[in-house]
Amino acid sequence: MKKWSGIALLLVLVMSVLGACGTKDEADGEKAGSSGTSDTKILKMGTSADYPPFEYVDTAVSDEIIGFDIDLAKMVAKELGYTLEIEDMDFNGLIPALQAKSIDLVVAGMDGNNEERKKVIDFSAAYFTATNLVITMKDSNINSAEDLKGKKIGAQTASVQEKGAKSLEEQYGYSVESRDRVPDLFQEIKSGHLDAIVIADVVANGYIESNEDLASFELPEEHKLGLSMAFQKGSALTAEFDRVLKELQDNGEVEKLVLKWFSN
Repeated sequence: MKKWSGIALLLVLVMSVLGACGTKDEADGEKAGSSGTSDTKILKMGTSADYPPFEYVDTAVSDEIIGFDIDLAKMVAKELGYTLEIEDMDFNGLIPALQAKSIDLVVAGMDGNNEERKKVIDFSAAYFTATNLVITMKDSNINSAEDLKGKKIGAQTASVQEKGAKSLEEQYGYSVESRDRVPDLFQEIKSGHLDAIVIADVVANGYIESNEDLASFELPEEHKLGLSMAFQKGSALTAEFDRVLKELQDNGEVEKLVLKWFSN
């Protein structure tokens, strides 16, 4: 009995050793597999999906965020080997999210010529140039900045249009009211709660084409908006994205996106 007990004990020990080796090999295999997954470079991108044709949701088709900015960001990210996770938020929350490092970049029709923003975040080179327009109802008899005296002018919160409108507020005698979302501005001009709104031309054009009762003129002393991608201060991503942006501009890929989104 003792002899068989010793053999049985030996067999148990051998099986234990083999089992341990198998477990280690399996663990190593799982680790190798998971490392492949962890090597996938994911970037969190913030945007404000209320700004067609740059970024918006066509609810008649799907809940996906689409637009010029989205296509461009995905194109650059793909060239660099990144996958984008896109988060929609109010425009005025984008820079705080970058500062808090809860997102890696912002692509949202943001003007990169803003010196105050440059103090806290970094910008890529400009990828698109836009002009500010004042939008009114055709029957409003507002045809120039001088006609804005005593009127209520709307602009998107924290946008360069808001800053531009406020800089001329005292000169032309109007008051500025801010709203978080661009569609809200157009709703309020139609309802009469606002007399005019300030918006980028490429965004305004889409609304004007589909609403015959709207008119426009350029914001006085307007400056051309150099739209740029935004990154955390000191981020290495800025140089990476700049390099690929230039390549895509040089080889005509950015121009193809411009034609796709702005030619109609």
